[in-house]
Amino acid sequence: MSKLSRMLLALGSLLLVGVLWAPIWRIHLIAPQYPEGLGMEIRADRVHGREEHDLENINELNHYIGMKRIETEEIPVLRIMPWVIGGLAVFGGVAAFVGRRALAWAWLGTFAVAGIVGLGEFWWWEYDYGHHLDLEHAIIKVPGMTYQPPIIGEKQLLNFTAASWPAIGALLAGSAFLLGAAAIYLARRAPNRQVANAGD
Repeated sequence: MSKLSRMLLALGSLLLVGVLWAPIWRIHLIAPQYPEGLGMEIRADRVHGREEHDLENINELNHYIGMKRIETEEIPVLRIMPWVIGGLAVFGGVAAFVGRRALAWAWLGTFAVAGIVGLGEFWWWEYDYGHHLDLEHAIIKVPGMTYQPPIIGEKQLLNFTAASWPAIGALLAGSAFLLGAAAIYLARRAPNRQVANAGD
């Protein structure tokens, strides 16, 4: 791999370190009784409210419709996600240091699989909270109604508009992946240029 390819790969790995501290996803709820909205941020290792009491208020509202409380300890993937992200950052750094395309390809493939699995786990977490309701103890019961927010975009849930969008952590991860792809692309072009120059 060329020096530029290795630098791009190293930079991508460094961006992944930032994902450990930045919010990855945001969910925002707006309703007439909450005109300023209630916000929730999902990070690599925890879920918390955008403001101090937002998550507490969301859990109280969820209780009325039979949804489970949203608690970090109840989301297993948050226990392993920091290790996966940290491992990818170290793997990418090693691949950049060694400078082998095979390692760079392995890193990019592992990154892609981890991203797909992560989004799948996020979708299942939303599905579980929105569909598996404790209707026996729910105060508000709407037959056939489920409360799964969208992975991305907006959705109407009773009188609430739920919006879900990637946050800076997701943008950092996406940028890291694109830098890794660019590093491999440039590394594949380099041998062709060398052959062309040799022919001259």
